[in-house]
Amino acid sequence: MKKIHGVAASKGYAIGKLTLCVNIDDHIQKKSITDVSAELSRLDSAKDAAVEALNAIYKKALKRVGEANSMIFQIHIMMLQDEDYFNTIQDAIKNDKVNAEYAVWQAGRQFSEMFAQMDDEYMRGRAADVVDISKRLIRNLDETLANGLDCLTDRSIVGAVDLMPSETVQMDKDLVLAFVTREGSKSSHSAILARTMGIPAVVGLAGGYGELTDGASIIVDGAAGDVILEPDEQMLEEYRKKQQEFENYQHELNLLKGTKAVTKNGTVIEINANIGHPEDVSMVLENDADGIGLFRSEFLYMESKNFPSEEDQFKAYKRVLEKMGGKRVIIRTLDLGADKQVPYLDIPHEENPAMGYRAIRICLDRQELFVTQLRALIRASAFGKLAIMFPMIISVDEVKQIKKIVEKVKKDLTAEKIAFAPDIEMGIMIETPASVMLSDLLAKEVDFFSIGTNDLTQYTLAVDRMNHTISKMFDSRHPAVLRMIEKTAESAKNAGIWVGICGESAADTTLTEFYVKIGISELSVTPSAVLELRKAVQQVEL
Repeated sequence: MKKIHGVAASKGYAIGKLTLCVNIDDHIQKKSITDVSAELSRLDSAKDAAVEALNAIYKKALKRVGEANSMIFQIHIMMLQDEDYFNTIQDAIKNDKVNAEYAVWQAGRQFSEMFAQMDDEYMRGRAADVVDISKRLIRNLDETLANGLDCLTDRSIVGAVDLMPSETVQMDKDLVLAFVTREGSKSSHSAILARTMGIPAVVGLAGGYGELTDGASIIVDGAAGDVILEPDEQMLEEYRKKQQEFENYQHELNLLKGTKAVTKNGTVIEINANIGHPEDVSMVLENDADGIGLFRSEFLYMESKNFPSEEDQFKAYKRVLEKMGGKRVIIRTLDLGADKQVPYLDIPHEENPAMGYRAIRICLDRQELFVTQLRALIRASAFGKLAIMFPMIISVDEVKQIKKIVEKVKKDLTAEKIAFAPDIEMGIMIETPASVMLSDLLAKEVDFFSIGTNDLTQYTLAVDRMNHTISKMFDSRHPAVLRMIEKTAESAKNAGIWVGICGESAADTTLTEFYVKIGISELSVTPSAVLELRKAVQQVEL
């Protein structure tokens, strides 16, 4: 018996035989070609087939995992048609005279590494997506590289170097008990889909993946991130009990729908959800969140080849507000920069993008972009309960500049006889030590604070969260970080404004009591974590 450890990606337990899938990377060969036109024609045919297959998967996914989770396949189609990606493949065939399979594999690696190095968690998730579409193209080019999951005939735990979202969503729950992978993160789409589909998963096993052998008996502990190889009878019995307890727990959580997050002494906490796309709203409603605590508006910019127009933005924001039916929706203004690039923004490479030209710094510098987004947001406010949140604030002067621009936009809309809500809340993200230290002054200028614990932890501890060498030092429970949060809450309380948390530690139920005690009144988490957090709040006794 041996235990290896990875990333706990999807809770639940599985006991069964392991089926290892073929790693496509091991079968890619670089070959020289002479007929460039023929190779480009093969590539075009592979692309057409991939688009056709993705449309079919999208329709299937709609029935299995809902509209929100199915949108990933529409995004894959857009990525396949992205000129930068596809031109890179074509250029390799034309200039390097290499076979299409190798050109696709090479481009996939290049773009995947680019996304993986980005600071933003959402964008890092795109790394797996570009690998997914590249593998799909390769399989269409070479039919001998069949889908790894075709090997399944009996109920199994699937082992793979990595799993594409399209492979995950097509998994037959009657056959797949769980999956384990060498690569992957908790935020990858395969991990998100696994959680949605209720399939236990451990990802990111790294070197431990080499310990796995095809046909071995294993236990997957998706809650702890453990994989136990060749377990003895005592261990098997222990995990059979855990399986039963987990099923009972899931039933209890579902019973909480329709209830409120109220502590035993009557303190009400708002449990909201974070989203990155309008289609995610259905997942927010399914999990009975009180509202949306963080709507990242970046998707509009990342999915567009040019700056999105005011009308396009207005329609997207309006759709979300209408779907939420009067529940509060907090939309964060553009948070792009060198760490989250779009080609048309034309931001040069920076050595340290996390501390560079990004977010509100771009908006205040290039105000035409900012005004376009603000006009769209404020117009949309007429269709629901909108709050606007500004990221990366480090000074009172920035907030005063923002307020001045907002007032000018409102004045212009009024002159144009365009309706908007009279009571739009405006808040800022507290994610830098500077904003914490100035929180007493900032609190006088805004309606709310939302603490972004990911960046606040990074900047407070001087620990780059993308640096794997020091990843163990990235600790959102560090006393210095908790003091920062406590100071922010105190400043908010003194000024009479509300304060929430939208970073990952909002879902850390070991911190729930602390957050409630210091006066945090709103917690915003991934939709799937809403009910578990509601249960945690209901157990708090101050």
